[in-house]
Amino acid sequence: MNISDILRIKTTVCITELRRNPGEIIKIVENLPAVILSRNKPKAYLLPAKSYKALLDLIDDVSLIKTIKTRKSGKTIKVKI
Repeated sequence: MNISDILRIKTTVCITELRRNPGEIIKIVENLPAVILSRNKPKAYLLPAKSYKALLDLIDDVSLIKTIKTRKSGKTIKVKI
């Protein structure tokens, strides 16, 4: 699953329905991300656990890439092993 899959949210749930039936909403969100609406405006997003993990992995990768680029242009030190 990539970032574009995660962000293609087609499922909407009104906050009233979430309050009435949270278990059913969680079942829906196990496979699809959903936006929670309050008065037809987005208030929150629910993601499946694997989508959330994919986002965290992507953030971690971006952070590592920045670190690598910073260190690549820095000084090198010879080390004897």
